[in-house]
Amino acid sequence: MIRVTYIVDSVMKSQYWKNSLIIITWDDYGGFYDHVPPPMIDLYGFGFRVPALIISPYSKTNYVDHTLYSFESILKFIEWRFSLPSLTLRDLSQ
Repeated sequence: MIRVTYIVDSVMKSQYWKNSLIIITWDDYGGFYDHVPPPMIDLYGFGFRVPALIISPYSKTNYVDHTLYSFESILKFIEWRFSLPSLTLRDLSQ
């Protein structure tokens, strides 16, 4: 976590911060103790929930979003931002 903090702090202090979006996810899902079953969106389903932090000068201060996202949500954002077509079948419908 110290390395992640260093990288985020460095970006925030840089000239690039005003145009940045940092998405931090980690593989520390709810596992067997997760109280919410994963939604079945296709044959494979989402799997367990994955926590994420969105860090940007455009983020709302002290805001927690309870919207259901997935790893494909990050890809969908990149596709939207750079006007790319859907790069996988999974994010085609999002």
